[in-house]
Amino acid sequence: MSNKIQIRSPHLEGAEVSWFAPICNGDDRYLGERNMKYKSTFENASEIVKTADKNGYRNILCPSSYLVGQDTLPFVAAVAPMTEQINLLAAIRCGEIHPPMLARTLATIDHILKGRFTINIISSNLPGEEISSEDRYQKSREVIEILKQAWTQDEIDYQGKFYNLKLPSLPTKPYQKNGPLLYFGGYSPAAVDLCAEHCDVYLMWPETENNLRTLMENMSAKAATYGRKVDFGLRVHMVVRETEEEAREYADSIISKLDLEHGKKLREGALDAKSYGVSRQAEMREKSEDDGYVEAHMWTGIGKGRSGCGAALVGNPDQIVEKLNRYMDMGIRSFIFSGYPHNEECERFAKLVLPRLKTFSMPIAQGKVTDEEPSSPLAAGIRT
Repeated sequence: MSNKIQIRSPHLEGAEVSWFAPICNGDDRYLGERNMKYKSTFENASEIVKTADKNGYRNILCPSSYLVGQDTLPFVAAVAPMTEQINLLAAIRCGEIHPPMLARTLATIDHILKGRFTINIISSNLPGEEISSEDRYQKSREVIEILKQAWTQDEIDYQGKFYNLKLPSLPTKPYQKNGPLLYFGGYSPAAVDLCAEHCDVYLMWPETENNLRTLMENMSAKAATYGRKVDFGLRVHMVVRETEEEAREYADSIISKLDLEHGKKLREGALDAKSYGVSRQAEMREKSEDDGYVEAHMWTGIGKGRSGCGAALVGNPDQIVEKLNRYMDMGIRSFIFSGYPHNEECERFAKLVLPRLKTFSMPIAQGKVTDEEPSSPLAAGIRT
């Protein structure tokens, strides 16, 4: 591992392996072809959460979107009693809920889940809103700082650009010591600075290994200026089959019915369509070979039909395990996978790859859950 990459958890072997709950209408067999069988209903999305839970995934991302899908926090609260050991990673769009009320809401869910709760901080524009990147991240900074005051102090006493508050914080105390872990993704200087100062896991979208290493080095350097270290995560789609040929054929089939103009409209309709991170995904597609591969087993074709995370790992189980081990050797400690369709691919990855990986629960590994003993050996320790 590069000496320039400093991670928060160098003592941990393996990674937190997570799946994705498509509560934003992000599920289908073929991109660009809507099948009502995969519509984002509570029944469909909760079934995927239960599948991930029973198969030993450590966390599951519940995303945020206005145009399509379900609201994140009601979904998380409703599905919580259906789960036994998996953590839930709820995406929070900063500014959507008044911060003291958000602190109380998140603390309530943290108690419902007995600490099996993590938070993905989102700084995209709110629906119908257009503010500068600097202001978006400043608002997120203020929300995070208010959450931390609410969770760790007797009083919220805050003066900022967007919020000025002075009130007791008693109703907001979470289950976890100092509150849930904060996951964060962003590439602009303001985003990197915010994560370096306040967040625990820096989430990246798929890029070449060299580009990922550079991102990690830059984040490590920025975190060091605050006397901190962060862990690193990778959000990437997954196509694994018994043979590489089968995997590549299936990957191609996902976009086989996609009209490219329709794919462009799908990408441009997302709230994050103009973000720097999305532009980096487009740049990676442009640099890929004619078959869509930008490096071994990294396929960018999936980005032709969706915004955000725009590439997939494609290969047989040995190839996928080798690739993931390379990422872990670089210092990546968290993975968020997804596949098309999500429930079937969740089962397939759990069968072909997951038993070959060492995994852990990030909140427990970081000592966040201290009020009671973990409910199961899987929740408590390393799975080999």
